[in-house]
Amino acid sequence: MRVSVLSMALVVVVAASFAPQCQASGWEALVPAIANKLTGLWESGELELLGHYCNFSVTPKFKRWQLYFRGRMWCPGWTAIRGQAETRSRSGVVGRTTQDFVRKAFGAGLITESEAQVWLNS
Repeated sequence: MRVSVLSMALVVVVAASFAPQCQASGWEALVPAIANKLTGLWESGELELLGHYCNFSVTPKFKRWQLYFRGRMWCPGWTAIRGQAETRSRSGVVGRTTQDFVRKAFGAGLITESEAQVWLNS
């Protein structure tokens, strides 16, 4: 994670150096906008999966100079299985992570095939 944060900071610094010079009021508006965009790349939350509360996290990552998103999902109190996925899509990474978790839970015999199909087909 440190490498991706450092890489993003470097991109922001380089982009800012090529930006046209503006007055102080312009910078005051620009800095919070950039900060909001950067902090919006990370996400963590909770979702319910088959009656169990599960946690997920999304972190950005640079790979071959392209932005990817890595998702992780785990359900404390239910199983030690962890779902993982990596995509270029910020909006799709949680879905792919959930699908990976469901496949692993089905393989471990925690859920039935019909329960798995509901999550895998959505």
